[in-house]
Amino acid sequence: MVKALVRLFYPRMEIKGRENLPGEPCIIVGNHSQMHGPIACELFMGEDVFTWCTGEMMQLSEVPAYAYRDFWSEKPGYIRWFYKILSYLIAPLSVCVFNNARTIPVYRDARLRTTFRETMDRLDEGSSVVIFPEHDVPCDNILYDFQDRFIDLAKLYYKKSGKELCFVPMYIAPGLKSIYLGRPVQFSAASDMKAERQRICSYLMDGIRNMARALPEHTVVPYKNVAKKLYPKNTEVPENEKACC
Repeated sequence: MVKALVRLFYPRMEIKGRENLPGEPCIIVGNHSQMHGPIACELFMGEDVFTWCTGEMMQLSEVPAYAYRDFWSEKPGYIRWFYKILSYLIAPLSVCVFNNARTIPVYRDARLRTTFRETMDRLDEGSSVVIFPEHDVPCDNILYDFQDRFIDLAKLYYKKSGKELCFVPMYIAPGLKSIYLGRPVQFSAASDMKAERQRICSYLMDGIRNMARALPEHTVVPYKNVAKKLYPKNTEVPENEKACC
């Protein structure tokens, strides 16, 4: 019922570049675009695509602290009391929605093994997996820096299947009502793992920002939940772009 309501009010997004998806399971890596990334992928990417979701948003006792810290902690001081209350009110809905959507819970503690094991299960079934690896380190007008340990999935997948997994860059542009998929990069099992993390991570970030900057001018929805007046344009290329990943 919740999904039907979201479909009713959320603008339909067109997926462009499906021909870039390999004809086998892959990892699709995109800009988070706040809540637009998870919503768009759940609604439009298809039944055989699962999305990594923060595990805290799937546990009733952990939702309030995580939601306030991640979504609203930078709101003006005079209104923060409202968002603290809201973080508790959304907890039951969050648990219901995220545990019933096509999600894989992501943890940053010992439970990370569960995340990787479930991801392997989905890939083995023939499904693809979407990951939004940005974290709180600004890079440029398009992306925040990527955490890179998700690339280790390719090593596990190779050990299990003997196949070298592909990673596909994805740019989500709510202002253009579109999701763009770029050309994939393939994991090399023969290469050093540290070097592969760097190579693949850099390829994905460059692919996403290049897709974004090649598009008509539009507002980029950033990773951080900041005031809309601070949202950048895709054409605002920083003079000294920070090297990330």
